[in-house]
Amino acid sequence: MRHFLTLLDITPDEARHILKRAAKMKRQLKEGKACRPLEGKTLAMIFDKASTRTRVSFEVGMYQLGGHALFLHSGTTQLGRGEPIEDSARVLSGMVDGVIIRTFAHDNVQRFAEYASVPVINALTDTTHPCQILTDVFTYEEQRGSIEGKTVAWVGDGNNMAHSWINGAVTFGYRLRIACPEGYCPDSRMMAAARALGADITLTHDPLAAVADADLVTTDVWASMGQETEQAEREIAFTGFRVDARVMSYAKPDALFMHCLPAHRGEEVSADVIDGAQSVVWTEAENRLHAQKGLLEFLMA
Repeated sequence: MRHFLTLLDITPDEARHILKRAAKMKRQLKEGKACRPLEGKTLAMIFDKASTRTRVSFEVGMYQLGGHALFLHSGTTQLGRGEPIEDSARVLSGMVDGVIIRTFAHDNVQRFAEYASVPVINALTDTTHPCQILTDVFTYEEQRGSIEGKTVAWVGDGNNMAHSWINGAVTFGYRLRIACPEGYCPDSRMMAAARALGADITLTHDPLAAVADADLVTTDVWASMGQETEQAEREIAFTGFRVDARVMSYAKPDALFMHCLPAHRGEEVSADVIDGAQSVVWTEAENRLHAQKGLLEFLMA
């Protein structure tokens, strides 16, 4: 029994296996062929944070794999009335075959997993978003081949997505260049741990330096869920960190642009970039379904 709380919970070989299965299941779906390795299995989906892509991709994914997904919002369950996380983990483990959790504090997912006897998947916390990195690497490799040895440029907030790209540098072997404003950098301990495992990571405050000759440029909103009161302050701090045509011109001519969505055109990315020829954000969004199906099969079949 395995959990998936960060990308480092699986080995590089296991990550490769998951993406290989995702590619095969995507092809089978397009060909109209059924793939139902989770027949009779049930996935509980606990949500503290709003969601479009995460809920739809996991719910549809379980259906296509032959199983069933059960949506649970913290505000309408006993979790929202103060039931200890440890108790909920024990109760749900006796009724379902797997659990995904989308919440704020990463510690809550860790505590749930500690007391669960079924696989637990981190579907996003304030610390990491590992399912998105599986998706993004899957998407890049569909378009350009292996990401190993390529250069990924992250421009923006040192948030959960930046942390997940840091872990991904360990798992998938790409060079990572991070550009953040001062005061908004990723967790230094996480970067140090990744470097100790051999990851090639550079931190800068200059977006153009990060993007220079990059194979992939990616970003996220400047104010994530729970940071809405900081929006005006962050807009000032992130001046110069918008990914626009000028920034993309410093990347390789065939560089791809990604964004985990939802996006704020005119803030972290210009409309001509996200809607332009180098953008693969819509394929990236669709691929949440396929990458997570590979993950669900790996953990639950």
